[in-house]
Amino acid sequence: MRDHDGLAPRPVPGCARPLLGLTVLAVEDSRFASEALRVMCQRSGARIRRADSLGAARRHLQVYRPSVILVDAGLPDGSGLDLVATLARAQPRIGAILAMSGMPGMADAARAAGADGFLGKPLDNLGLFQAEILRHLPPGCGLSGPRAIPGDRIAPDQVAYRDDLDHMRDLLETAPDDDALAYAAQFLSGVAQDAGDGTLAQAARGLSGPGAGACLAHVMGLIDRRLADRAAL
Repeated sequence: MRDHDGLAPRPVPGCARPLLGLTVLAVEDSRFASEALRVMCQRSGARIRRADSLGAARRHLQVYRPSVILVDAGLPDGSGLDLVATLARAQPRIGAILAMSGMPGMADAARAAGADGFLGKPLDNLGLFQAEILRHLPPGCGLSGPRAIPGDRIAPDQVAYRDDLDHMRDLLETAPDDDALAYAAQFLSGVAQDAGDGTLAQAARGLSGPGAGACLAHVMGLIDRRLADRAAL
């Protein structure tokens, strides 16, 4: 594994951009959540790369070692916490390993897996994002000393939400099996909740467990109406 971040001196971070010079790998399958992370990294001075699955993350990590890795707990090809556990044992170790989720109780599970920290969804608070990363960086990385915590709220472009709905529509229209339905329930309920779409979030939860088949047509109808009503998104 090559460490491209170590090839040149890092620029010195300041209060306005406390993560300047750091590279963040975001392992996140939602484009809506990824857009929030992109904006927060940009505002904080960090470079960001994205992997949308465990497989993509492992391919990234074969090429370079980021300063920080943010791993969503629920991914299309498995649990992000399995990747967290692997990275927590690896040497040399990534500077800060953080898990992300909007599910209750995931913070404790993430730390048990070896995560240094945890970011709860929705990912909309710039100050908390910066503080959680800075708290877990090794000495000499990031901004040191006291600083004002920004209170900015991040609102991702709603086009990213539509991209997520497009992706789920493609998955659900191909006769999904139980595993695909369970993934869709987790993904859709989470991203819809983050986007403030409580109606779809509640309906999507029914895709997992008994009655999932009956719920599928209802969820597809909700997705189709949102994709058709582009002005609302």
